[in-house]
Amino acid sequence: MLISAGGTGGHIYPALAVASSFKEKFPDAEILFVGAQGKMEMEKVPKAGFRIVGLPVKGMPRKFSFKIFPFIYSLIVSLLKARKIIKEFKPDVAAGFGGFASGPVLAWAGIFKVPFIIQEQNSYAGVTNKILAKKATKICVAYEGMERFFPKEKIVYTGNPVRKEITSIETSAAYARDFLGLNPHKTTVLVLGGSLGARSINNQILKLVSWFEQSDLQLLWQTGSLYFEQMRQRSNVKEDSSVHIVKFIDEMDMAFTAADLIISRAGAGTISELCFAGKPVILIPSPNVAEDHQTHNARALSERQAAILLPDNKIETLQKVIEKTLSDKELMDDLSQNIRKLAKPNADQKITAEIVNCLTPELYA
Repeated sequence: MLISAGGTGGHIYPALAVASSFKEKFPDAEILFVGAQGKMEMEKVPKAGFRIVGLPVKGMPRKFSFKIFPFIYSLIVSLLKARKIIKEFKPDVAAGFGGFASGPVLAWAGIFKVPFIIQEQNSYAGVTNKILAKKATKICVAYEGMERFFPKEKIVYTGNPVRKEITSIETSAAYARDFLGLNPHKTTVLVLGGSLGARSINNQILKLVSWFEQSDLQLLWQTGSLYFEQMRQRSNVKEDSSVHIVKFIDEMDMAFTAADLIISRAGAGTISELCFAGKPVILIPSPNVAEDHQTHNARALSERQAAILLPDNKIETLQKVIEKTLSDKELMDDLSQNIRKLAKPNADQKITAEIVNCLTPELYA
């Protein structure tokens, strides 16, 4: 099986979950990932025990500028390399989970008659997946109403795959806080901006550091790799502070368990994990994503009273929203119960079943 995925954890972790599920079903299967050079998949995929090849592909500039020329060059080179990978690896099936590499890889899979599935994690489909859908065998989705983007007969409602450690959280909050070096007895706010980080969230939290230190709260603040040094230096947080700044949290199951309230971007993968965590959430969608899909994701929860939607352009009200939410026990309980109802278990196995259905019977008989 050939898998294309990358760019962010929201694409990588679902792909890894399905790869592991597929490997459990077919221990002798050969799985090759294709990602974008220099992106986090080039580190995360080998760490999970799978082989990966990188393409020099880049994201398309939003506005016309001279950046279009390096993009076109990288796209041509990536298309040629993707063609070579397909011809040499000879996959029986392929799967795309989003990221820059999915376009070139799955375009050639379609040309070479390799059956493939695509997994659309968001409630608003991206341009690349809408194009790839024409030749895809099946389209696995996490939200209802996706027939407005894809052929209805190809859609399978599977949910988004989630890391196993997130789906089976059994630790107590006190133990998780102690494990993470936090005060086991303090009300804890967890701030996430994605694996790379979120500028507006980080800048707003920076303004609230003194407030957190003076309140009875403690803050676990994942800045993301792009902002860690800057936030650490500008916040000037002391070692004994109730504000804990980290670049990235590997033990996200512990972080979710430790939190009383979570503040997060609204990427599809993150939302799927938050549903399993079952904690009250303030979602601040990124305004810098294609088709504003994070707002669509967040609204799908807020309309069900499963999360609080705070637009990025109103982020200066974050302190008031935190105070109001934490002081309202009934609201906290409702948010927790409603978001937990939206969890979709076994999505990795459901997607694996669709991949198996793409294979010719003699390959797995």
